[in-house]
Amino acid sequence: MIKKLLIVFGVLFAITGYAQEDTTSPYSFYGIGSLKFKGTVENRSMGGISIFTDSIHVNLRNPASYAGHNLATFQDEGRPVKFAVGGSHTTAKLKSNSGSDRYSSSTFDYIALSIPMQKFGVGFGLLPFTSVGYKLESSSSRGLETRFRGDGGVNKAFLSLGYQITDGLSAGIDVNYNFGNIQNNTIAYVYNSDNTLARYQTREDNRSDLSGFNVNFGVVYKRMLNETLELTSAMTYTPKSELTSKNQREFNTINITTTGEEVIANTIAADLASAGLEETKLVMPAKFSFGAGIGQPRKWFVGAEYTLQKTKDFTNKFYNTSQSVTGTQYKNASTFALGGFYIPEYNSFSSYLKRVVYRAGLRFENTGLNIQGEDVKEFGISFGVGLPMGNLFSNANLGFEMGKKGTVNNNLIQENFVNINLSLSLNDRWFQKRKYN
Repeated sequence: MIKKLLIVFGVLFAITGYAQEDTTSPYSFYGIGSLKFKGTVENRSMGGISIFTDSIHVNLRNPASYAGHNLATFQDEGRPVKFAVGGSHTTAKLKSNSGSDRYSSSTFDYIALSIPMQKFGVGFGLLPFTSVGYKLESSSSRGLETRFRGDGGVNKAFLSLGYQITDGLSAGIDVNYNFGNIQNNTIAYVYNSDNTLARYQTREDNRSDLSGFNVNFGVVYKRMLNETLELTSAMTYTPKSELTSKNQREFNTINITTTGEEVIANTIAADLASAGLEETKLVMPAKFSFGAGIGQPRKWFVGAEYTLQKTKDFTNKFYNTSQSVTGTQYKNASTFALGGFYIPEYNSFSSYLKRVVYRAGLRFENTGLNIQGEDVKEFGISFGVGLPMGNLFSNANLGFEMGKKGTVNNNLIQENFVNINLSLSLNDRWFQKRKYN
């Protein structure tokens, strides 16, 4: 039954992910798009904290989590192979001083596999890193003045290794390959002397194909404070890295029909090589996170985490010329998250609801993007449940998040959003000692 559910779930979200844009947020216009949350539905339902680790859930944010203790249920012989797949659906209301609008999108969020190897643990998988999907317009009494459109994003394929150093200390490393493309175009509308739209307009088309490696280090430390309480602390560090950006730019003369179709009449390719823009380096900023929490194993946990990203180091010469927006700058980004879970009775035979995991959390984020002197901030409050299914502690996870991003000050846009997240966290035993010969 689990295998059948897995196939259906994977196919549904694969189709959804490739058929729809990952975002329609206007803030995905900046840089290489809106950063996607790197983590599971379990993490996201607890405000985004990645401190807690165990033997039956994948933790995508800290590679040290791939190592860990064996399951006492199976005489400490080994840990299960863990498989996780997840997706989400977002609805949002966009609000500005001049009007409002709504959008929705469904996305594939991650697929990952974790394999135990004695004191080691290996993980690999695929998840989106950033997403782009916007259509922005400015108008005057004559009509449209400028229109910006963009789509695409960057994906991340990763290979992780964790090692159990001592009974309570583990460390790990992620090696990530980032790849994808971003496409955008701009039209500055031209009008005739009688304020009618000119027959021909000029559209600038840009495309960047991005690729490059980066690494992420992680450490997890656990210690029993007494017979029931356990302290958990975790840290991750992602050094600054670079992506190679191979760029193209075209200027198209277009005729806009009465139905809005853009018919290309002539195309001129820009000479990016002579300007040193055919291939550029995109600097990805360093990131550091630290958190700690306390709880009773298999009963409850509460923790807090702080993340700092040096977003002000982000730079790419090609984007500086293709996104000429005044009043925009990057500052260091930061996030504070608080969350936890509660399990009434994890091994209850009499009540299914007692075995359900109840999660909740909240987060405060400064995205590092500053527009017209206004910092773009984000707030979210989340909750969710982990529903046991099958054997070996496999579960389905359902999460909800409500929040807002941005502001209406200085003609900016505020997003009020609701995220619905769904995942499967499946466990199986591949490596077992023979009991009988």
